[in-house]
Amino acid sequence: MQIAVLMVHVVLAIAVVVLILLQQGKGAEAGAAFGGGSSQSVFGSSGGGNFLAKVTGGLAALFFVTSLALAYFASHAGSAPQSGIPDAQVIEQQHNGAPTLDDGEQSMNNAAPALEEEEGQSTSNP
Repeated sequence: MQIAVLMVHVVLAIAVVVLILLQQGKGAEAGAAFGGGSSQSVFGSSGGGNFLAKVTGGLAALFFVTSLALAYFASHAGSAPQSGIPDAQVIEQQHNGAPTLDDGEQSMNNAAPALEEEEGQSTSNP
């Protein structure tokens, strides 16, 4: 059920974006004086503004309903694995033997290996 609602939600989101992009802005009436207004005769003499606005409003309402449904599903999903910073006991159980700062003298062997120079070679730069 949750997957079906999610798919409907995505389709509604895409449809709302497309319908918003199809609508003309408030300043589009100025283009009608230069012959651009005749293309709106498909939706009648009032143009497609009212029709597209009503369809966009309906799809937006359905989008909000599916958003609320998905939020309900997420809140009643049950016990999910705990995420975030684990407790100290969990960290101690997962300790894999790598040295840490708390190991004391055991991890003090941090000496870097010394480079050995071969005889006859000097390290000075020309």
